[in-house]
Amino acid sequence: MNPIDAPGTDEEEWRAWDGLEALPPLNSYRWNSVVVIAAHPDDEVLGVGGLMALLADRGARLRLIAVTDGEASHPDPGIAERRVAESATALKHIGAVETVRLGLPDSAVRDEDLLRLLPELVDGFDACLAPWDKDAHPDHEAVGRVAAACDTEVWHFPIWTWHWARPADLRVPWDRAVQVPLPSPVSERKQAAIDCFTSQFEDPDPILPPGVLAHFTRGREVLFDARP
Repeated sequence: MNPIDAPGTDEEEWRAWDGLEALPPLNSYRWNSVVVIAAHPDDEVLGVGGLMALLADRGARLRLIAVTDGEASHPDPGIAERRVAESATALKHIGAVETVRLGLPDSAVRDEDLLRLLPELVDGFDACLAPWDKDAHPDHEAVGRVAAACDTEVWHFPIWTWHWARPADLRVPWDRAVQVPLPSPVSERKQAAIDCFTSQFEDPDPILPPGVLAHFTRGREVLFDARP
């Protein structure tokens, strides 16, 4: 069974583990420009929405590369347009972000297409943030692999890892992990942005049920150094 489809780890287990609080803080003050790569609309906000808000508040240049429009999440033919609109609305809570949409097929992202498109779009930025290349979703992993090959500082952010992993899980590179503590006003902005993705948590069959969404409402974000 795909670990994403299996029963997941309750957020209370993560909050009770002191390992997250003990992680060293990320020094993002040295970045004047950051590119964030999202395999699907909402990845950017779930994974690093708080960090993006902090960077926007400092006046950093932010670029979002949206790899797919998320059309495979539901059979509704209008879902891609809806998810793109949700992302645009969510980013208004984050700050000034320029967006580049690649329109690659959801759930069928290929490394060779990313290798052709991403390096030029990432070039010149101080840092690149992308999904973790071991996150258990094929699109996340493809984006993470190719991002790590780009010629800049690269950090991976976990998404589905919070669901299938457990505290102190040996499959997770905690030795390369850092945290981004989020002040309460930034956490509130991130929550407002998450709330925009209604297509993903509507009944009867939500893609992001409450137990999954809870992983992204804690007061810190975690990233892994892509180049140990």
